[in-house]
Amino acid sequence: MYIVCGKTDLRRGIDGLAGIIQSQYQLNVYEDALFLFCGGRSDRFKMLYWDGDGFLLLYKRLENGKLHWPRHREEVKLLSQQHLRWLFEGLKINQKSSVHGAAKESHQ
Repeated sequence: MYIVCGKTDLRRGIDGLAGIIQSQYQLNVYEDALFLFCGGRSDRFKMLYWDGDGFLLLYKRLENGKLHWPRHREEVKLLSQQHLRWLFEGLKINQKSSVHGAAKESHQ
């Protein structure tokens, strides 16, 4: 899983988001990876995934709360499943350890 830090224009569709991944970050959008994008508002995001014969584009808007999306740089970061959980729980992804002391996960 990769998170695109900073702000992305969420009006973009599959081709526009795939183009960002390929041209700005030189990553292969056809690999087994999920790419996460967030716009200017921190209560909605998009996910792009190649499933082998086509792209899936998911859009989520939170009804309550906001995401602590990394805004400090225009870069892509590799996320573990734990990082993704923290993000969806409203926590920052750069936690030093989980609140409950869970072991670090190294899954993409």
